[in-house]
Amino acid sequence: MQKTVGEFTRNQPAEQASGPAAEQASGQDGAQRTLLTLAVRDYGDEDEAFTAGIDEQLAVVAEWWSSPAAADAFHRVPAPAVTGREHVEDFLREHQVREMRGEALVLFITGHGVAGSRTHFLKLPASVKGRHLNTSVRTTDLITAALDSHAENVLVIVNTCYAGQISGEIAELVQDISAERRNTCKLDVLVTCGHDSPVQVRRFPTLLRGALDRLRTTAGITTPYLSVAELMSEFERGLSPADVARHRLRRVVDGSGVTTSTPCIPNPGYRPVRELTGADGRPTGTPADDYWLDRATGRTQDQDPGWYFRGRDDINRGVTAFLSPARTRGVLLVTGSAGSGKSAVLARAVVLSDPAFRVDPLCKAALDLSGPDTVPAPGSVTGAVLARHRGAADLARDILEALGAVPRRVRSTGDPVVAWSQQILEVLRDRDDAVTLVIDGLDEADERHRIIEDVLAPLDELCGPQPLARVGPQRPDGEPFAGSGLRLLIGVRSSRPLSESCVELSDEEQGYNELLKTCFPTAEELRTDDRGSESDIALYLHALICEGGGGHRESAEEAAALVAPEVWPSFIDARIAGEQLRSAEDPAAVARRPEWQKMLRSGTTGLLERDLTLVAQDGLPSDVALALLRASAFAGGAGIPWSTIWPQMARVLLGRPLQDWDEMIAKLLKSRLNGYLAHDHEDDRRVYRPAHETLAEALRNLDRDWLAPGAPA
Repeated sequence: MQKTVGEFTRNQPAEQASGPAAEQASGQDGAQRTLLTLAVRDYGDEDEAFTAGIDEQLAVVAEWWSSPAAADAFHRVPAPAVTGREHVEDFLREHQVREMRGEALVLFITGHGVAGSRTHFLKLPASVKGRHLNTSVRTTDLITAALDSHAENVLVIVNTCYAGQISGEIAELVQDISAERRNTCKLDVLVTCGHDSPVQVRRFPTLLRGALDRLRTTAGITTPYLSVAELMSEFERGLSPADVARHRLRRVVDGSGVTTSTPCIPNPGYRPVRELTGADGRPTGTPADDYWLDRATGRTQDQDPGWYFRGRDDINRGVTAFLSPARTRGVLLVTGSAGSGKSAVLARAVVLSDPAFRVDPLCKAALDLSGPDTVPAPGSVTGAVLARHRGAADLARDILEALGAVPRRVRSTGDPVVAWSQQILEVLRDRDDAVTLVIDGLDEADERHRIIEDVLAPLDELCGPQPLARVGPQRPDGEPFAGSGLRLLIGVRSSRPLSESCVELSDEEQGYNELLKTCFPTAEELRTDDRGSESDIALYLHALICEGGGGHRESAEEAAALVAPEVWPSFIDARIAGEQLRSAEDPAAVARRPEWQKMLRSGTTGLLERDLTLVAQDGLPSDVALALLRASAFAGGAGIPWSTIWPQMARVLLGRPLQDWDEMIAKLLKSRLNGYLAHDHEDDRRVYRPAHETLAEALRNLDRDWLAPGAPA
């Protein structure tokens, strides 16, 4: 649950609080998150370095868990100045730690630690050597106060000398926590030192800040919360191999498993996404500001706020008519040559039909540019999935999730394609409303033959004309599982191009399309690459140059008219050309250059050659940029994650040593070359790939010399 910073206050019910805690108590929904910090920093020895180190620890912990900029910030409850044992006990009692409630409780303990014979103590300024039982605090007493509270999820981090000794003690004590709590709550404890290791007071904040920075940039983890294993892994990445054994985080209580995320560890790199909603208001699982919004707007950069989609009135009108409430069944194929805007047309329908997006200011800008008969009705799309590089089982699972269903578990000896395809039919037959599924990039899917035959073909019974009567499985009340019908809107590259300049598909590719039409004999078809789309490309270019570049209207109009015939029917090439022109002082002057027009005729590859030359002026070496782009092209699945994989692959392709790969990737993503990349999510990681498969194919050709001298400036 996302909440504003001001809502994260006390966790226990107001009637249980007393003293200062009562003034902060809310207890309204049990979803609050609390950060308790217990730091002993003033030992009276005038050790300024130690005191500064404690302050650094508290600062980075507060930045991670209770930063005002975080939507899910924890309410921070710091301990007062601690001198003696009574101060610690007062802290536990005053804030009712043992009775604390809420969704998440994080306790951070730091200071000097003392290793007894079998007990670990938190040393206090008033501690007396040899009398730690009475003058120090048993560290496990603090830990168990949090673990055995009423908080649903608990994380304790102990950063003291010899903290590893806690492991033996705590393992026995945890068994005294009720089995129900141990089995239903995520209870985790981490320590920063081994049994016999003293703490280096400034090492922990340095490593934790490094993990914080990586999670905000290179890690690319897309979930709102992290698992303990992910936190430990990012923390350890800041250590040299020689230091790992001594200074890594150690897990002494494992209550959330290896891969399960916990609300106790917010992901500082999480980017919230708004999900599209279907006619029934349920999320479709489709992030509106990710793939679909990128394609619908025609923007060239990830964070570009503009809406540049223009024209395409006839095809938009056809899609809107297909999605009319009066029509509940059918199959519509949106086809065309590579790069001709199939995805943009589908994405526009997906985004503009999203009821949540209809209240967004960007939607108003889009609607102002559109005729009423080209705008789908709100909620007319139930779910949208991307087939690119998805196998049959992957796509079947994606469709089920888009329908709001949980894919059933499949035995190890079972076939998930068969099981989930049957479940899709069951879900659709059991719905009372008409369902619309959008499937884009079918021509770029893996296992296309099986996807068409085993996943899509069975859906024809719900897409064809409404039967007068249906014999088959029945509901418990005796009524047939008939469903209200299914509309399939599929984006797929056409078998044969309309233009001689476009490459015809191979016999194998044509065979897939023929199989698709055989499975759906009544399917209709709309093409995106007819000659009329040339004027749409000109409109798109004009919008990119003027609205994205900040002026040059007359020059932009001339430039768009010159460029559109050269790049037609490729909107991909138009997008990249527009990105180059929008930064020019005189776009028309650039577009008139013979060498630039020659480059345009080479398509995306020609445009990329020029940008690879120019990007060196921004501090990104051309050969490094090419290696990074090629690495993204060779990545399987949805793309390549930044983390350690992208640098490793690029290092091999570059063929020379380079240390600052993360800096180079950051520059790439902020440079003119960002427009050649698309981003997606896979395995809870943000991944990157070439913006189109034709570009990926060109980049995978290692015989091509992209950096030959003489590229146009």
